[in-house]
Amino acid sequence: METQIPLLCCFPVFFALFSVIYLIGYFLVFRSWNSKHRLDASSCLISLAHGTPAVFLAIFALLAKPSSFASPNSNLQNLVLDFSIAYFAVDLLHLSIIFPGDFLFIAHHLATLFVFVTCRYIALHGAFSILVLLVLAEVTSAFQNIWTLAGLRREEFLMAETVYRTLSPPFFALYSIMRGLFGPLFFLKMSIFYLSGEADDVISRWIFVSWIAVVGGAILVSILWVSNLWMELFRKMKKANYTKEK
Repeated sequence: METQIPLLCCFPVFFALFSVIYLIGYFLVFRSWNSKHRLDASSCLISLAHGTPAVFLAIFALLAKPSSFASPNSNLQNLVLDFSIAYFAVDLLHLSIIFPGDFLFIAHHLATLFVFVTCRYIALHGAFSILVLLVLAEVTSAFQNIWTLAGLRREEFLMAETVYRTLSPPFFALYSIMRGLFGPLFFLKMSIFYLSGEADDVISRWIFVSWIAVVGGAILVSILWVSNLWMELFRKMKKANYTKEK
């Protein structure tokens, strides 16, 4: 029988890692930025440190042990879950202390942590579905964080404005495909499986129903967010074309 990785084996290490990266960002990498931008940029830095590595780790964990929606978590899958739990815990701490009024992002992080923690430490099954969703969500992380960092300085530096404008269409397109197409399709498949009762023997119904509610809500919010970005981009393009015609 496979031995599970204990809590203290990896979560505290990853939590310390992301905390150190945050502090390095604040005190070294972004030390010349103003205080608010330093905080936002430091959050982006730990997101960069989590997103793309999490995608590769999750893919490796999924390929290393072919699984299904009801399969027990492998040690490697648990490691990836702990990696992501640590990131969201550090960023939640950042939000709670620095931006306590940012209820939407705080709620997002709490809901995400609920899904990861219940999968890792309570259900002990279902990491396949959570890691696939993680890949779909974080594959846009590098684009999003570079776009966000450029947006923070776009009013001060022409290069930042150029990067921001150049990245916007491909970032929005990739985000739309992942969150608006592949994400919902996989979510539908996952929901049908769990609601069919095939996982009732290994995952408590309240857990997978909660997963469905959280993931469904997250996908809806993501679609609304990127839709607003597209509309804003089209408004700016229309305004720029109108100005040229005049």
